[in-house]
Amino acid sequence: MKLMNRLFSLILLLLPMLSFANGKLLATPGVSQVEGSGGGGLVPWAQLAGYATEDEIAFSAFCSQANVKDFQLNNCGGQVNFYDRLEFSFAKQNLQVDPLSLTLSQEILGLKVRLYGDLVYSTWPQLSVGIQHKSLSTADVAFSLGAQDDTGTDIYLAASKLHLGLLAGYNVLWNATARYTKANEMGLLGFGGPQGNGALQTEMSVLVLLNKHLAVGTEYRHKPDNLGLGEDDWQDIFVAWFPNKHLNVTLAYLDLGTIAALTDQKGWYLSLSGSY
Repeated sequence: MKLMNRLFSLILLLLPMLSFANGKLLATPGVSQVEGSGGGGLVPWAQLAGYATEDEIAFSAFCSQANVKDFQLNNCGGQVNFYDRLEFSFAKQNLQVDPLSLTLSQEILGLKVRLYGDLVYSTWPQLSVGIQHKSLSTADVAFSLGAQDDTGTDIYLAASKLHLGLLAGYNVLWNATARYTKANEMGLLGFGGPQGNGALQTEMSVLVLLNKHLAVGTEYRHKPDNLGLGEDDWQDIFVAWFPNKHLNVTLAYLDLGTIAALTDQKGWYLSLSGSY
């Protein structure tokens, strides 16, 4: 709660500086990732959240909900993009475990820095490096399953590129992310365990822009199995609608495999994002 209050105070200080940033092409910043960073729903991308260019500051906020067979993830947060160079993000996650009538919660602070390039105009892909520091506030379940810690920091390097007219005249965007992580189920089941305490994982996204307002795509996220519970990789198929540069709605079908030894976790994801 203290982190949320500090973030809200920072937003109030920045509001007079915001200029309704809109310098980028519609839809090119992506949406809001479940850990708070700009990107896809499952994977952080090299793009920074919002439409800020090198002389603008942008603020974005989001809420999302994922419903699979035995779990519901409720998630809200926001990002501030400084001059298309630096992104600060925050997310608060609450995971409801239906079989146990239990809620697991964590907070995530993120930082992303654009290192090189532009998604559209540079020859080579845009590159960004980021961190996500995660603090689990309900650690009893994680420790009972063998987790080593209730905090952890993910480090990732992301590359993104938009190819204009690549597929039968349609624009195609791809992203590849390499992440070093100790997190079990993003951190909601703690960090590290008897089967591992840190590994490099790969994450991928690809989408096609059917027009300037509508995109369809898919994501795949490799994940470690530190607890030995058969933690599976995650994947989705999504549709994202961008009616304008201030609003985005994303709907996805999720296949999350096995979570905490509970199999066949499939279902739906809905996210609403706003950008200014």
